[in-house]
Amino acid sequence: MQVNGQAYRSIWLAADGVGVEIIDQTQLPFRFQVVRLDRLEDAAEAISRMLVRGAPLIGATAAYGLCLGLRRATGSQALAEMASRLIGCRPTAVNLRWAVERMLRCLLPLPEEQRLAAAYREAGRICEEDVVTNQAIGRHGLGLISQRWHEKQEPVNILTHCNAGWLATVDWGTALAPIYAAAAAGIPVHVWVDETRPRNQGASLTAWELVAAGIPHHLLVDNAGGHLMQHGQVDLCIVGTDRTTASGDVCNKIGTYLKALAARDNNVPFYVALPGSTVDWTVHDGVAEIPIEERSEEEVLRVQGEDENKTVRTVAIAPAATPAVNPAFDVTPARLVTGLITERGVCLASRDGLRSLYPEQGQ
Repeated sequence: MQVNGQAYRSIWLAADGVGVEIIDQTQLPFRFQVVRLDRLEDAAEAISRMLVRGAPLIGATAAYGLCLGLRRATGSQALAEMASRLIGCRPTAVNLRWAVERMLRCLLPLPEEQRLAAAYREAGRICEEDVVTNQAIGRHGLGLISQRWHEKQEPVNILTHCNAGWLATVDWGTALAPIYAAAAAGIPVHVWVDETRPRNQGASLTAWELVAAGIPHHLLVDNAGGHLMQHGQVDLCIVGTDRTTASGDVCNKIGTYLKALAARDNNVPFYVALPGSTVDWTVHDGVAEIPIEERSEEEVLRVQGEDENKTVRTVAIAPAATPAVNPAFDVTPARLVTGLITERGVCLASRDGLRSLYPEQGQ
């Protein structure tokens, strides 16, 4: 994607081919800052502190994190310890585990002296495949937007939650990929951007992306979506996901479930865009089985913004004695999901629907 006229991905190898560079998403939208990662510990911190976030990008960062770790130790025991360290950084996003396990399958059979070069090659493949996958998600989702545009012959209003754009992936995004594809095809679109408390990824990241892409949008508070749906101002909802069960339940940023409920009550199609790597084929009941990350209460009790002097500050929004709870995700049952937009096509949010696109998963 373009930033001030320059093409960027969200993660890339540094010029020396050794270090890894990322966009520090905690600084957006006020500062565009590139950070270099040189150690496995740097990658783990970037994931934990959400300098990088979004399931596909977390997986890519973990893959490169193993590369950085292997520069210091290549033994199988050390590799297992590195993998465990990275997987523990964010327990909900399944792409993290998926990417680390893929790297291990590639590396463990190799002699130690071959592992470092092989790790860089495999991490590069993961990134390249993610770009191709997300472009395919965009093409398949474009059909849904195009159909709605032909029906109404007016701009298509799409509501999204959190950030599932190019910043959440290596490039293009998941939920935003169809929107970018529609804009490129000349279809007029307008995006309702949920602010997405408590970290405001919609306000700080999705809105920033849409400004850069020149796509019309409005920011709204998280509780306004249902009102817009009641008044016919939302044509489609498209969100991303951090983990999808084999039966089609979807785990995404906290607040997604409420949007799905409002969409169902108002007959608004509710789609989830995801790569196949985000499907956890070992889990069937999302509410019962997916671990929900509990993050620091400080994310709820304080908010970051820029003052009139262009100084970025963090301020308290509640009494000092007030505690907070901060579940980072919720689960939307498959019955509330109209369809899943994947790199292989659009399917029903069900076991049969997913297996129709991914028959290699067997029983």
